[in-house]
Amino acid sequence: MSNQAPCQLILALDMETREEALAMLDRLGDSLKWVKIGLQLFTAYGPDFVREIADRGYKVFLDLKLHDIPNTVAKAVQSIAALPVELLTLHASGGGEMLEWANKARADHAPDLNLLAVTVLTSMNEAQLRSLKVNNTPEAQVLHLADITLKAGIQGLVCSSLELAPLRTRFGSQPIIVTPGIRPAGSAADEQKRIMTPAAAAKAGSSYIVVGRPILKADDPAAAAHAIQAELT
Repeated sequence: MSNQAPCQLILALDMETREEALAMLDRLGDSLKWVKIGLQLFTAYGPDFVREIADRGYKVFLDLKLHDIPNTVAKAVQSIAALPVELLTLHASGGGEMLEWANKARADHAPDLNLLAVTVLTSMNEAQLRSLKVNNTPEAQVLHLADITLKAGIQGLVCSSLELAPLRTRFGSQPIIVTPGIRPAGSAADEQKRIMTPAAAAKAGSSYIVVGRPILKADDPAAAAHAIQAELT
């Protein structure tokens, strides 16, 4: 991807409490720029926690995976527009109308915010898609949802790294693509089913990789973050 910006690391700050999360950031310092706040911490501590993380100098990826009727999602995007958030997720499976309404709210209230549509969760495989009566393979379903998403004007996608190559082939270097389920060589897969190393994801065209436990559980989290970033470049 010669005309694509270098892949960046996002820390998945998946901790039980605000105190644990802030203690982890104390240990990490400026070893990384991006922090992902998920449902657990946002539900517990709300918008003030987002401001607290941003006040420490981090860029915030708010991972709420919004999925509701178009008006409700648009109003949620409008509310989040008041926060120091640079990336926000919603579910592609909410459909084209929901995505369009969300994007209009973003354009009206937070033009610098980038919306990312989650395609197929990295914890899902073909058997689980079948159980939902989705008869596509994960890759075909990701491409189908990506098509709906990008036609609705959304800025980017969240997918597993295994779908990076087909997405870049079809849609080029323009969309932001964020890939969770990244595991440095030798790490445990945990509950992720479709995973890749940082270097392989960067090479395949990822814009951002999301890494949690391999940093959070490391003896030296800052060193782990630096090692992953070295692998990306």
